[in-house]
Amino acid sequence: MTHPDATWPVASNAALRVGASFKPAYLDELLADTLPDTFFEVHAENYMGAGGPPHRALSALRAAYPLSVHGVGLSIGGSEPLDDAHLARLVAVVRRYEPALVSEHLAWSSHGGRFFNDLLPLPYTAATLQQVCQHIDQVQTALGRPLLLENPSTYLRFNTSDLSEPQFLREVVQRTGCGLLLDLNNVVVSATNHRFDVHQYLRELPLASVGQVHLAGHSEQQDEHGQRLLIDSHDRSVGADVWALYAVVIAAIGHVPTLIEWDSELPPWTVLKSQMAQALDVQRFLYSGTGITDRPTNQAAEVSDAH
Repeated sequence: MTHPDATWPVASNAALRVGASFKPAYLDELLADTLPDTFFEVHAENYMGAGGPPHRALSALRAAYPLSVHGVGLSIGGSEPLDDAHLARLVAVVRRYEPALVSEHLAWSSHGGRFFNDLLPLPYTAATLQQVCQHIDQVQTALGRPLLLENPSTYLRFNTSDLSEPQFLREVVQRTGCGLLLDLNNVVVSATNHRFDVHQYLRELPLASVGQVHLAGHSEQQDEHGQRLLIDSHDRSVGADVWALYAVVIAAIGHVPTLIEWDSELPPWTVLKSQMAQALDVQRFLYSGTGITDRPTNQAAEVSDAH
């Protein structure tokens, strides 16, 4: 059952400004460092066991910094009921670590008892919308708190879709009261692969519901027609096109907790730290006069084409 009048608060925290994906290899440096207004994000599925080294490391990090828990396996966009056991494990992780933010993907990754090592796209139809909203209602009820839903990076689209992705996300937010995790690298990847305008995409989104932003790097290939094909690889620095889009978004909605995602080909910690500093510089430059812990009073959050 969806809730058209849902009043979940958007999961945002003014004390969280910038963060990065947590990797255990960085733990000693993170604990030795002093990083105000910083948070770290973990994938929930890596901490669904009862104990061991992963929990010892994360407990030490949690004692020093706030966390964001990011799920990748709920299959919220799937056509089948959610896996109750997986949802229970997610709830246990959230209760154990009390993260400031909890998020999941608008995607599916399981069907008929089979699990896929990818986040797969879904058709944007009325039937899918109803199913996704039911799933989000179930997750938010189980968590007792709002969920942030992340826009996907995609490499194909369904001919059966009768809503655009932003229109679909707007409907989900209105019906469930969830917030959005706006992944700007995913926007750039999908816009390049499907040849749509990133600014029009942003104009259609309910930007006032964005509770977190992801920034990441992407790799470039060519499709069978020799056209550019971007891959959401998370294995390099944030690209210039993503930084430019980030400035547009921050100018429109003000400060929002921002995370640098880097999941493979890991650099030295100092590189990630410099990327976080760059995101903070964008926030400070655009809102140095009003204070970066506040959003603008104009919650309509208009997006212009200006960079």
